[in-house]
Amino acid sequence: MSQYVDIIILLLVILFLFHKLYSILGTRPTETEKKIAEEKAAKIIDIIVKKADTTPSPSHPEENTEILPESASETDKVLTKIPNFNRNKFLDSAKKAFEMIVSSFSQGDTETLEMLVSKDLAKKFKQVIEQRQAEGITAETDIIGFDEAEITHAQISPDDTITITVKFISEQVNILKNKEGEVIEGDEQYIQNITDIWTFEKALTSTSPNWLLTSTKKS
Repeated sequence: MSQYVDIIILLLVILFLFHKLYSILGTRPTETEKKIAEEKAAKIIDIIVKKADTTPSPSHPEENTEILPESASETDKVLTKIPNFNRNKFLDSAKKAFEMIVSSFSQGDTETLEMLVSKDLAKKFKQVIEQRQAEGITAETDIIGFDEAEITHAQISPDDTITITVKFISEQVNILKNKEGEVIEGDEQYIQNITDIWTFEKALTSTSPNWLLTSTKKS
């Protein structure tokens, strides 16, 4: 509705300027000039209306119109039911979330974790962090890169909650140090190839692009 209000305001501005110009000049527009002005206004309105009609509204997101072959997996079929879903963009965001969460967990940054993961998972992470702090143990994680990031499962529950499971294969350097700064686990020179299975979740009706991490496991 707001886009049509903008159209009306724009039209009024055009008419006002048109009227003001000829008031200053002390003349009246000819029929030809009126027609030209009306045509220009009509073109501007047409552009705005078309833009409004093709721009997704936050409360009415675009449906996913991807056409799948008959042999498509159940996971792919579920993904097409998610409004505005783009596989590549989701995986890019998932990799960024992976790096932020792993880094925040390593650094003991519980505030950041609480914004990115579910309450239950944040509680588990916090327990591990507090235990390390009590023992004077610090963690260091360096993510070198990703060998793979793949959606392995997707489902929509009866309460319209979407869950998407992603398999990450990444190269990492992980070490633990004691309070004296000595390495007690891991090797600074050794790059590990690690497979993680993470599950992200959000409501189907949510207009937010943000997904929460709800579970993690090693594979």
